Amino acid sequence: MKPLTVIGFLGSTLDASKFGPSRWNKWRPTVGLTMHEDLRVDRLLLIHGTPHRRLAEYVAEDIASVSPETHVEMRLLDFRDPWDFEEVYGKLLDFARAEPLDPEAEDYLVHITTGTHVAQICLFLLTEARYLPGRLLQTQPERGTLNPAGVWNTIDLDLSRYDSIATRFAVASAESTSFLKSGIDTRNAAFNRMIDEIEQVALRSKAPILLMGPTGAGKSLLARRIYELKKLKHQVAGPFVEVNCATLKGDSAMSALFGHRKGAFTGAVADRPGLLRAADKGMLFLDEIGELGLDEQAMILRAIEDKRFLPVGADKEVSSDFQLIAGTNTDLGEAVAAGAFRDDLYARLNLWTFRLPGLADRREDIEPNLDYELDRFAEREGDRASFNKEARQRYLAFANGPEATWPGNFRDLAASITRMATLSPKGRIDVDCVEAEIGRLRRLWSGQSDRGSDILTEVLDEQAIGEMDLFDRVQLAEALRVCRSSRSLSEAGRTLFGASRARRTSANDADRLRKYLARFGLDWGSVQAG
Repeated sequence: MKPLTVIGFLGSTLDASKFGPSRWNKWRPTVGLTMHEDLRVDRLLLIHGTPHRRLAEYVAEDIASVSPETHVEMRLLDFRDPWDFEEVYGKLLDFARAEPLDPEAEDYLVHITTGTHVAQICLFLLTEARYLPGRLLQTQPERGTLNPAGVWNTIDLDLSRYDSIATRFAVASAESTSFLKSGIDTRNAAFNRMIDEIEQVALRSKAPILLMGPTGAGKSLLARRIYELKKLKHQVAGPFVEVNCATLKGDSAMSALFGHRKGAFTGAVADRPGLLRAADKGMLFLDEIGELGLDEQAMILRAIEDKRFLPVGADKEVSSDFQLIAGTNTDLGEAVAAGAFRDDLYARLNLWTFRLPGLADRREDIEPNLDYELDRFAEREGDRASFNKEARQRYLAFANGPEATWPGNFRDLAASITRMATLSPKGRIDVDCVEAEIGRLRRLWSGQSDRGSDILTEVLDEQAIGEMDLFDRVQLAEALRVCRSSRSLSEAGRTLFGASRARRTSANDADRLRKYLARFGLDWGSVQAG
């Protein structure tokens, strides 16, 4: 066995006693820890202050009489204020760094029974951080006896060694991830792994989080649950402020986000604090952040990094300490390449990026979400509805089948369940009700899929469209929409080929788009004229 060294403070009160035989009828923690037959202390590093030098020598003499094999080494450490956490921790850290501790050659115990509460906390933290490479040692008197040795036990800060504690941690972690999923017992393995990671990031980081995914995938709900989890853990105190950036246009965007001073512009009849200040000490969720203008993006970046920004019409900055979650249904990387999104803001947001899959990619989660939506309906309307067995099987067969594309994702599912629950006779959803809803969804989605055909019929005849594969029709329809919304062939090309152009040494996006349109007998003029 390796020699054992104990590190601890002299107890200015607990270790003190009157000289004489009666002192051996009193428990003195520093002396007592060397009196146990099952705890051989080879070396004791005894930390004390100048005013207690004589008591330290007195304790060392008593240790020598009961445990001659224990070598006591005095360590003088004075504090101007022993209750000043910063001073105590700093000086103990210097002590730990200067002491030639060698865990390969010795075992170490850190005695946390003596010393001020501040000193005990600092010893705990230094041991946890492995500046003091050992286990914690606790001693206490033995109840009902005059045993001067007392009792002792050690604590290994590798908590994974303690089954009951590890189990409690696992349960707490599972509760947090279930909380983020609104209690839904999701079955998609990839989604569950992502939620586990989000739970760790949410509780251990204050950095911005970027949630990507299609409309209706649940970005807004997840952002709010992240906030509620952090508030439950006392990590935020302020409110949750949600902003749909797609609704912020023109000059009003700056005022809404950053506030303004009275008289800053026509109609500014009073000061406005702005949404960023409203989120102080809390969380700001900027949904569809890709819709913000470049000027607003620059100010958001400054607000994230410096916690300061300038309201419209103000000559003095204001501050707001918030955590940011951003949401988008577009590829911000492509937007950066197209010049529509600032690369420095994207770099700041891209530390923690999570892509939420659509419902069509999580079909195994349709059934648990179905039950969740029924519970929500009951809570919201005060009237519970449920499926009979045949109706449930029929709806799930359709929902998981190839016909169900779920373009609106979980919003489509929530709306579908709400309609059936509302229209079900006496709260019982039967097969007839399900069949009516399936027909309704088919018509809804058919209308959405026909939108691509509308733009094609404006530039191509029906025969040409009929001879095209579905893949080509969908791809061409999207290309035409981009062309219609662009000011030039070059601008449309940059938008369509934004990702791949960044990987090429030279790029002529206009020529590439021109050749693509020519495959279908189209040119820029005919696209615009159509």
